[in-house]
Amino acid sequence: MLVPILLFALGLICLIKGGDWFVDGASALARRFHLPELLIGATVVSIGTTLPEVMVSTMSAVSGHGEISYGNAIGSVICNTALIAAITLAVRPGKADPKSLKTPVLFFFLAAAIYCVAAYLLGEFTRVVGLVMLAMFAAYMVATVRQMKKNPQPAQAEGEQAEEMPGWKMILFLVLGAALIALGARLLVDNGTKIAQALGVPESVIALTFVALGTSLPELVTAITSLVKGHSDLSLGNVIGANVFNLVLVSGVSVTLAPFEVPQSAVIAGHNASLVLEIPLMILVMLILTMPALLKGRLSRVQGIVLLAIYAAFCAVQFTL
Repeated sequence: MLVPILLFALGLICLIKGGDWFVDGASALARRFHLPELLIGATVVSIGTTLPEVMVSTMSAVSGHGEISYGNAIGSVICNTALIAAITLAVRPGKADPKSLKTPVLFFFLAAAIYCVAAYLLGEFTRVVGLVMLAMFAAYMVATVRQMKKNPQPAQAEGEQAEEMPGWKMILFLVLGAALIALGARLLVDNGTKIAQALGVPESVIALTFVALGTSLPELVTAITSLVKGHSDLSLGNVIGANVFNLVLVSGVSVTLAPFEVPQSAVIAGHNASLVLEIPLMILVMLILTMPALLKGRLSRVQGIVLLAIYAAFCAVQFTL
């Protein structure tokens, strides 16, 4: 029991330090190329923080358990939105740039629509669906890069330019930060699971909490670090971008490698809990997060509190299923 506890603590340290370096590197990248932090968060940062989901889902697919990525992707989107983004809003609400949000939000709901077609109409995730998702990932990256070129940030003053992070250091911070985040998340998930098993926690609860929350820890660490350093746009962009990647990249890779039928782990009123609760909730929490920002250009503390309440209720329901 002592070794898992020590490794769990080491994982936490890796996450904290990795998040610190990663946010520093990402914010320096935004300053160097005069790019909106929200868009940097939705691309560069999101790729880095989605690495654990990609690794978990790919390994599951290769071992013949592609359906694990299904629950991991949906659970991570719900966790990213109703817990991580919610914390950001509850602590520091503020303005949001609708122009920067349009592309990632549009691609998320297009990906969610494909998810719904596969889950509700086809009843399975075929290799064709996986390839469509991967094509959407490529299209999303192209569209976002084009948007970055159209919406550069104003150039910084000479005094600020002198304080820019050197290019080699910026890349080093991004790479080492992402690596430490991925390592820390893996240590926390693996050893947290062992600790929970030793304490007699049911496996279904472990899968829900430690796998979904564990692979979302990089987003949580990045969000908290961004808030502390005053880069709330980076945090919001990271969450929305990570949600897009969870559907089009994480699911796209695993479905292409190992197609599967829609899994049924629990039942609500005689229906698959995933179709009745999880997919609708995934879409609902993203609507709550993004619609006010797109329509009014602002994010409120009330949104954060509502999303946190929804996440608490979701966890409570999952524990009773």
